[in-house]
Amino acid sequence: MNINAIMKQAKQMQSKMMQIQEKLAEETVEASVGGGMVNATFTGQGNIVNIKIDPEVINPDDKEMLEDLIVSAVSEGIKKSRELMSQRMGGITGALGSMGMGM
Repeated sequence: MNINAIMKQAKQMQSKMMQIQEKLAEETVEASVGGGMVNATFTGQGNIVNIKIDPEVINPDDKEMLEDLIVSAVSEGIKKSRELMSQRMGGITGALGSMGMGM
């Protein structure tokens, strides 16, 4: 494979990656913990966009439980967001690996 073909393929992959990133910004994943008491919504890029807390879980005498639920929801949302990104980018990272540019 000559260098011009490699450069052309790299530019195509870069364009494809940018398109995927734009789509990931529009896609969302949701994590729900505590039987739906806390829900966190993230973009496919990993940005948190919303947290919903069921009023029944808001207890001033047990704020630690609410804090734990929020941390769990955020952690799960980040995990799901990363999985979505990995799925969407899988074809591109595989192609880079076949070109000897594994990431």
